[in-house]
Amino acid sequence: MATRKLRGSGSEKSLSSAEQHAKVNEIKKFVSPIANKFPVLCSDASILRYLRAKNWNTKKASKMLKETLKWRLEYKPDKIRWEDVAHEAKIGRLYRANCFDKSGRTVLVMRPGFQNASSIDGQIKYLVYCMERAIMDLKPDQEQMVWLIDFQGWNMSSISVKLTRETAHVLQDCYPERLGIAILYNPPKVFESFWLMVKPFLEPKTYKKVKFVFSDPQSQKVMEELFDMDQLESIFGGKNSIGFDYETYAERMKEEDKKMSDDISSGCSSPSPSNISEFQQSDTASDGGSEASDEGDSSPTDEKNTSNTEGVDEKIEGPPLGCKDVANVDEVVDATKEGGEK
Repeated sequence: MATRKLRGSGSEKSLSSAEQHAKVNEIKKFVSPIANKFPVLCSDASILRYLRAKNWNTKKASKMLKETLKWRLEYKPDKIRWEDVAHEAKIGRLYRANCFDKSGRTVLVMRPGFQNASSIDGQIKYLVYCMERAIMDLKPDQEQMVWLIDFQGWNMSSISVKLTRETAHVLQDCYPERLGIAILYNPPKVFESFWLMVKPFLEPKTYKKVKFVFSDPQSQKVMEELFDMDQLESIFGGKNSIGFDYETYAERMKEEDKKMSDDISSGCSSPSPSNISEFQQSDTASDGGSEASDEGDSSPTDEKNTSNTEGVDEKIEGPPLGCKDVANVDEVVDATKEGGEK
């Protein structure tokens, strides 16, 4: 019988398939009032990702899933089209590679050394667009993707702590467990200090998926294990000399936009006020139901992250753009917090 590790407060235990299924069903009860409006996000596979992200704590996974649903209602990521973000893509700072890794996972390329003078909101919007399209591009047997981060041209002036923090919020809170592995390729020595600053923004499960790879023969074995070197771009040690071309990429994205539908991106239709009212009531009523089963299952990161980032946050104006900070849904979020943060 399949099992999965569960890390609680300093201890580990395994979950059987039956136990996993029970936790999925428990969360389905929490989100049942509007689950039919978001069939993909409320599917078993999706719920399992949220449970894994929160170490199988049903209260925290349910709260996280609901916040994602509210964020999608307000931010409408499935409605973003190429013409809305095309100007953000011109310098090639972020794009989807025209290949998969050997496991069939979608590959996203980020080049933080390529300066972008646009607003942080615009960059986050383009990030969300790329995530939505990358998920659409996943093969049927895959639900995670690979990030390749090229540090060519990167220096300390490339740093934006606020953008980094908001990027982490969106990726971890709105797209949990979508990262399979992140390759940081040839980061300069000075990046080490920035990495120490960034780590508090990341869940332990996230930064454990990060690998530092350099251009030496030993490190290149990592790339050879992951990729077909004939398809991999030469900037990452591969043999494919065809890099990012804006015009070609734009045509590719326009074609994908034509195929985009609300059903595929799980947007569907928006719940009515009565659905939201039922959603709030079920949220409050169900708070006590999972408390016993989740005892000791919480991740220490949930308690640590706030204190770890206080020093950095004082230097940054404005709240992060994340699922928890979307306007016009405070009333629903408060209802969730009443039980989820006990």
